[in-house]
Order: sequence, then structure tokens, then C-alpha cells
Amino acid sequence: NKLSEIGVATRVARHFSRGEREIRRLSAEIESLKNPQNLSASPHLDGLREENARLKYRLNILKRSLQDERSHCTKYMMNINQQLQEIFGEAIRASCPELDNPPLAVTPNQQAKFGDYQCNSAMAMRCIRPLYTEIIISFIYYMLFLSHFFFLSSGFINIHLKRTFVSKLLSNLLVNGVQPPPLASRKKVVVDFSSPNIAKEMHVGHLRSTIIGDSMCRLFEFLGYDVLRLNHVGDWGTQFGMLIAHLQDKFPNYLDVCPPISDLQAFYKESKKRFDEEEDFKRRAYQCVVKLQSKEPDFIKAWNLICDVSRKEFQKVYSCLDIQIIERGESFYQDMMTAVVKEFEEKGLVELDEGRKIVFAPGQSIPLTIVKSDGGYTYDTSDLAALRQRIFDEKADVIIYVTDSGQGTHFQVVFAAAQMIGWYDPQVTRVEHAGFGVVLGEDKKKFKTRSGDTVRLMDLLDEGLKRSMDKLKEKDRDKVLTLEELTKAQTSVAFGCIKYADLSHNRINDYVFSFDKMLDDRGNTAAYLLYAFTRIRSIARLANIDDATLRKAAETTEVLLDHEKEWKLGKCILRFPEILQKILDDLLLHTLCDYLYELATTFTEFYDSCYCVEKDRQTGEVVKVNMWRMLLCEATAAIMAKGFDILGINPVQRM
Repeated sequence: NKLSEIGVATRVARHFSRGEREIRRLSAEIESLKNPQNLSASPHLDGLREENARLKYRLNILKRSLQDERSHCTKYMMNINQQLQEIFGEAIRASCPELDNPPLAVTPNQQAKFGDYQCNSAMAMRCIRPLYTEIIISFIYYMLFLSHFFFLSSGFINIHLKRTFVSKLLSNLLVNGVQPPPLASRKKVVVDFSSPNIAKEMHVGHLRSTIIGDSMCRLFEFLGYDVLRLNHVGDWGTQFGMLIAHLQDKFPNYLDVCPPISDLQAFYKESKKRFDEEEDFKRRAYQCVVKLQSKEPDFIKAWNLICDVSRKEFQKVYSCLDIQIIERGESFYQDMMTAVVKEFEEKGLVELDEGRKIVFAPGQSIPLTIVKSDGGYTYDTSDLAALRQRIFDEKADVIIYVTDSGQGTHFQVVFAAAQMIGWYDPQVTRVEHAGFGVVLGEDKKKFKTRSGDTVRLMDLLDEGLKRSMDKLKEKDRDKVLTLEELTKAQTSVAFGCIKYADLSHNRINDYVFSFDKMLDDRGNTAAYLLYAFTRIRSIARLANIDDATLRKAAETTEVLLDHEKEWKLGKCILRFPEILQKILDDLLLHTLCDYLYELATTFTEFYDSCYCVEKDRQTGEVVKVNMWRMLLCEATAAIMAKGFDILGINPVQRM
């Protein structure tokens, strides 16, 4: 291998030297041709310039390949797919310079016999032969990276990775941990998620936004982005007038003694009933709204009291699900709305419609109402003000709204209006609505209680804890775990299964909520993955190998990949960065769940076929440890642990 690598390096150096000489010769000729008197000297000027560009391209390939070879030993995980795309992309641009945005498709091969990755870009292009030539030249410089590649008559190009290359990357992972490729620049991301309404309890409808939004934040944070997690709660509006009026009647001394509102949902229903049925109460409620908007101290205090009761209830849910979030409700943007309306008016973008002020955005059939006929502001105004603040004050590069798909049209119009007025360019700032479907019951209807009420989120979480404990006891885990271990396993399984059941489905679709399915330890469930992870972690413990020994082995032991199951597992482990990149592009987290399930099943195949620890059949004593296989176990566990962390799942060492 060393001799072949030296041979390749020698050939590369020769290409490098010849390329430089040719570039100097062509550069001198082109300089001479800049003189109009010399133009007749060469009728093939365009051809020479094109050849010069090709040689420069090849020279850049060589320089980058040498840089990449040095970078293979860095602490970061390599996105192999992305590296291949860069190689093919440069080859395509060099071979077919006349094409704008040529197709680039590099994917993992589904059948191992055809290699590890394939590129079928040539199929969609008419310059197949020139492309092959450029790719051959490109890959000459990457022979230390790849084993070999084939050109098929259909236009497919199959790539085989070198085993030594994969082994080195696995060793880097074991020594340095799961480190994502570094960002070119640190970008600011704002994720708007959860968003319950004050004075109303969180229900199952808030479950998806909370879980999906948190996982997106965890992904961006792991990849090195500066993430602002925002809870855009409904804490302003007409409903607070009726709540304050009801508070004044029920707890007249609320300014001196904190009112004992234990059931805010019931309190809200009582005030709403009075608002609908009592004209005098409705009149007082509207007066309270005016005084609240005028920020009279007594009314601000009443408003804060109601908000605080809600916050404590929200926090119970967030604590269970380990959610970190900053509250910044509609009230935060109230003082900004006047300026937003004024800006639209000054630019001549406002129309009057029966007393309302509306804005039509290009390509949108529905207008935004930025001022109601009574002079009040709307959700449209609030969302415009929030978006403007996030663009200009937070200086966000990425803004994501995680709400149900039913709000998709609303956000589409808001984004179009913001672009129309010039707040952001979608080519520069990414503003996106990550919509999701509804949660269904096992009857395939909207998830509700038997009485038809919306399911309270805390009730659902409590039920999850109960069923999780029942499942653990059914497997006799209470007989082998301490009480502390059993409690940790209970919460890990309960909340992990609830999160995973949501995240493992394509968020765009509705999904059926079923405790029985999510607690099943077979198939693509959190229960299966948690048990698999625990088993992997236990292998070193059963072999009496401590962490220090594994760390030492990671630095000194080559990860052999001779067995087909070792090879398959090693490549699967290294696909982690490209999986994360795909999710970064489309925000579909079920891709990570599918990958973790594939990794777990691939590990099972490896473990069933390759002995990590060999024991004496008579005594049960360990007689041999295949350390490179133990390292494959550790690499698998490290990737699974990081995947769980991104999904917000907390695994335990024993289950």
C-alpha cells in the first residue's frame, strides 16, 4: 500500500509539474495575444484559453487534494458525500462549461456490489465522454481517498472507498469524538416554536411544535450555529380584557394578595362564558383592554399575574421534555407595530378596504390586514413586526417557524410582504415555515379524550410515565435495577418514546398517536433503539474494559474492516454528517430516525457475525478481546448518543 501510494504521489507530482509548465507557456502566449497586432498569430485563441482554464482547474484540484489529504487527520468528521459532490461538480463545470446549473447527483449506493456511492449526473448531460475524461483526471489526484471507480455505459459512475481511508476516519472519530465539519462562518438562527396561549393549558396540539422545534434547535446548535429559541406565546389581545374583568370580580384584592388560581383553564372558561352572555361584563372587558393597552399599572399587574400562572404550568411540560426556550410573546412586539404600518404606508403599499388597512403581496390572492376598522392591530401586524425585529435587530441569517401546516398560507403571505417591502432577500436570508400535520387518535380522527375534549399535554405525559413503568416491570427490570435506575429508565423510555414517535414520522403528514406502538421494543421505535444502545454500552462493561483502556486503544489500534459486516458498519457510521446535512437542507427530522434505526440494525448484523469478546464456554471467563471490534462498538454508541441528543432523547446506561 505504501509503495502504491508513493507511486501515485509521484505521478501526481509529475502532473503538477507539467501542468505548471503548460500554464506558464499558455499564459505567455495569451499575454502576447492581448496585443491586437498579434491576433493573427493564433486562429485558435478560444481553444487555447479553454485549455488554459482546464489546466488551472486541474492544478486547483491537485492543490485541494493535497490539502484534503492533510485534513483527513483533523478532529472533524468528514462529509464524504459532500467531498464527492465537490469533485464531480468541478469536473462537470470543466467538461461542460456551457451549461448553467448542471445537474449534480451523488448518492450512497443501495447495492454494495456496485460500490459505496454513485453519480448519475452524466445521464442528464450530453457531454458524457468529456465528463468522463475530466473525472478521470480529477480522481487521479484523489487515489489516496478512493479505491477505484467504474464508468457504466448507462452513464452511472460507481465509487468504491478505500478501507484504509474509512479506518482512519473511524480512528479520528474515536479519538476526537463526534465533531461536525466546521462552518465557514457562524450564522444566527431564530426558531419560533411551541407558542401556547396564555390562560390556556398546553394540549396535544402543542406537542408537535414543541418537540420538532426543540430538535431543530439541537441540530443547529450541534452544527455550530448561534441559535435563539423563541416562544411566541399569545399574551396580548381582547381576551385579556375579559380575564382581567373576571379577576377583578372574583379576587377584588388581587393587587395586595396573589390570587389562588389553581385551574387557569376553568378560570378562562368562566370568563368566556360571562363575556358571551353578560353585556355589562363584555363592556367592562373592552374597557379593561383599553386600559391594558394604555399600560395603566393596575392592569399591567393583573396581566402579569395571569401570565405568571400560565408560565408555571407551561414550565411543567418543558421540564418533563427537557425544553429550553425564551418567552417572547406578542406583547413584546406591540410598540413596533406602529412603525411597521407607517413603513408600509410610506412606501405606498397600503390599501383601504371598508375602514381596514390591507396589504397585497405579489403572487398572493389573500391580503394582510395590518389595521382593523376599529384601529386595532392584528396577528398579521404582530407577525410582520416579529419578522422585522428578527431580521434587523437579531440579524438572523435563518428564521424558522414551527407551526401546524394550517398556518402555511398565512406565513407565505407574510414572507411575500416582507420581501416586497425589501426587508430580506430569500437568496441571502432563509425564512421558512416548517409546517406539520395533526396528531390523530387510533381511530384516525383528531386526537381527543373520550368526552371529546382536547387532550391536556400533562395528562398525556403522565400516562406515558405510567405505561413506561408497566412495560419495564413486564420485562422484570424492576428486579435488576435500583429504584433510582428504574426511575431514570422510566422517564427515558416514556418521554423518549413520545418524542421519537413524533419525530420518526415525516412532519408534513398527520400521524397516529399510539402508546402501544411507541413502547414496542421491536421495529423503528425509541424503545428498540434505547435497548440497543444500552446493550452496546454494556459490551465493554461485560468484557471488563474501562474507558481509559478504550481511549488508549483508539489511539494505538487500527480499526480493521476485513469482514463484510465490519466494512458495512464502518461505512454506515461515517454517513452521519451527510444525514445531518440533508436535514439541514429540508428540516425533515425523520431522516435521522431512519438512519439511527439503520445503524442499530447494521450493528446487530455485525455483532451476530463478528465476535467482539470470546469467552470460555466452560467457565464463562473472557479469553480474548478483539479490540478493533470493541472500537467499532464504541463508534456506533458515540453516533447513537449524539443522534439521541439531537432528537432530545436521554438514554440511560442500564435498562
